[in-house]
Amino acid sequence: MEKTWRWFGKKDQITLPMLRQIGVEGIVTALHDIPNGEIWTLEAINNLKWYIEEAGLHWSVVESLPVSESIKYGGADRDELIEKYKTSIANLGQAGIRTVCYNFMPVIDWVRTDLSYPSPDGTTSLYFDKIKFAYFDCHILERKGAEKAYTAEELEKVESLAAMITEAEKEALIDTIIVKTQGFINGNIKEGELNPVEKFKQLLALYDGIDRDQLRQNMKYFLEQVIPDCEKYNVNLCVHPDDPPFQLLGLPRIVTSDEDIEWFLKAVDHPRNGLTFCAGSLSAGIHNDVPALAEKYASRTHFIHMRSTNVLSNGNFIEAPHLKGRGHLIDLVRIFEKANPSLPMRVDHGRLMLGDENKGYNPGYSFLGRMYALAQLDGVIATVDEELMINADLKE
Repeated sequence: MEKTWRWFGKKDQITLPMLRQIGVEGIVTALHDIPNGEIWTLEAINNLKWYIEEAGLHWSVVESLPVSESIKYGGADRDELIEKYKTSIANLGQAGIRTVCYNFMPVIDWVRTDLSYPSPDGTTSLYFDKIKFAYFDCHILERKGAEKAYTAEELEKVESLAAMITEAEKEALIDTIIVKTQGFINGNIKEGELNPVEKFKQLLALYDGIDRDQLRQNMKYFLEQVIPDCEKYNVNLCVHPDDPPFQLLGLPRIVTSDEDIEWFLKAVDHPRNGLTFCAGSLSAGIHNDVPALAEKYASRTHFIHMRSTNVLSNGNFIEAPHLKGRGHLIDLVRIFEKANPSLPMRVDHGRLMLGDENKGYNPGYSFLGRMYALAQLDGVIATVDEELMINADLKE
């Protein structure tokens, strides 16, 4: 696999020369300064591409070219926005960039309730606490019918939390769920939003009456429009699974499982319509057998996110060490190296360690934690490649 790294552009504290020193081969990035729905010009793409190449690296994957909310819920301007998306695809293809990762998650990209949950070894990681999230849903958003999404036992725990949570803890929960995990990735809500809860409620309201079937049809419509341009300009489009891979906030989520993946791949059955295989997102769903999914969809995978989670009995989940947990990353390396060793792979959601917690990195994107994970995966890849060579020699 090609060892890549998610880099947040010229303002990123982690510089391209630093990445060359730790063995990174390809860069995963985006034009983060361009608002959602606007065209990525060939000039802007080439400007960043040349900057990366001057550092001795290359732009391997776009993550992400955001799909506007109006495309997802089927707004009146979706055709106009799709045309702009197609123009951006054409410009990326002309610049020689061949892989574009996107997601089709309504309103919210990825959800955690804690950004620095402590581990026994002194590191911290991202964490999802179901009761905290239910409190956010029922008491902060005050979403109509929210209580129907939780069990009586969970609601009792929510009320216990409501009786003791402080205002500072409420604000931290709002900042984590709505702002911190969203704003740095072309999110709908940015740092400094004066009333993020109200803005969030407005975004949720856009999906009133949109169920899973309708969202699926809207995704199919989008893919039917853009995949011919992907073929024309030699670009692979690959959707990121929903994170976490289950329903939240009454919103439909449609890339959560084997059945969902099979549906969208068949809905527009073309090699350019593919999957970003995020082992972390998929492993956060207890219903997903991650290695089995890798075996089944390796031929339609265009990009890999290597991380892992542990799911607890109460529905909470935590980022696991990269060589442990439900992601089974060692098995995935064996599967993908055998199927297509040229696939771009990046490690994801590194732990905070050795002072990284004070550097102000984007949540999940520390330097030392990801570097440690990359070194681990580099060793696994080298071992697996040696195994494959030995097996090939034995067959001869």
